[in-house]
Amino acid sequence: MGKLITVLEKALRRLVQNEMLGGMLLLVMTIFITCGVALVFLQVAYAICPYLGIGVAVLLSWSCIAARSLHQESRLVADALVRGELATARRYLSNIVGRDTAELDEAEVWCATVETVAENSCDGVIAPLFYLMLGGPLLALVYKAVNTLDSMVGYRNERYLRFGWASARFDDLANFIPARLTGVLMVAAAPLFRFPPRDAWRIMRRDGRKHSSPNSGIPEAAAAGALGVRLGGASFYSGTKVEKPTIGDPLHPLAPVAWEGAIRLMYGAEGVLVAAWLVITRVLNLQGWTG
Repeated sequence: MGKLITVLEKALRRLVQNEMLGGMLLLVMTIFITCGVALVFLQVAYAICPYLGIGVAVLLSWSCIAARSLHQESRLVADALVRGELATARRYLSNIVGRDTAELDEAEVWCATVETVAENSCDGVIAPLFYLMLGGPLLALVYKAVNTLDSMVGYRNERYLRFGWASARFDDLANFIPARLTGVLMVAAAPLFRFPPRDAWRIMRRDGRKHSSPNSGIPEAAAAGALGVRLGGASFYSGTKVEKPTIGDPLHPLAPVAWEGAIRLMYGAEGVLVAAWLVITRVLNLQGWTG
C-alpha cells in the first residue's frame, strides 16, 4: 500500500493542478485498487479450490491486524531503555512515532512508547478487527488503505495540508466508532490485569477529548487511567514544538511496567472484542438471524 500511495501521489501531483482534488483522487484510487486486487485474488483462489480461497482470506485478514508487530517494535525500544542504551532506544522509537526523537530523555521515550501502543491499539488492532467482523477482509483492507493514507499524507504542513485533507478526514470518520470502542474495551480488560477500571473510565471521560485528534485521545486516556500515568506534553515535529495537552494523572512513573501494562491492555482489548463477537454471533445463529 505504501508503494502504491507513493506512485499515485507522484502521478497525481504531476497531472492534477488542484491539490484538494488530487488528494481526493488519491483516496478513491487507493481504495479502489486495493479492493480490486484483493477481490481478484480471492475470486481466483476460490475458483481453484474453496480451501485455497479460505486460506487467502485468512492471510489477507491476518495482514490487517498489527498487534504482534506493534508489540515487537515497541519491545525494541523498551529493551534498549532497560539496557541503558538511550540512543538506540531513540532510533527504534523513530520507526514507530512521527515526532522528533533525537533529543528525548528516558522518561520522554517511555512516554512516547506507551502513547503509541495505546493509540495504535485502535489503528492497528481494534479498528481493522472491527471492520473485519463487519465486512470480511475486503472491508478490513479498505480501512487499512485509509489508515495508511493518513499516516503518509495526512499531515498539517505546507506539503500535505490540502493534498492530504481528504485522507485525514476520512480516517477520522473511519476511526470514530473504533476509537471509542477501544477505550471501552480497555476499561473492560483492565480488571483482567488488576488495573482499576474505574480510573480508566474516569480519565477516558475527563481527558479523552483533549487531544487534537478527535479519536486518538480516547484510547490514550483509557490506558493512562488504567496505568496511573500521565501522557502527552510538548513534542517536536520536524523541528517545530507542539504543545499537546497532558492526559492522565502521574500516580506512577513512566517505566517498563507502564509499557508492559499498555501491551497487556492492547491484547486484553482484542481478546474481549473477539470473545464478545463470538458470543453475539453464537446467539444470532441460535436464533436463526445469520447463516
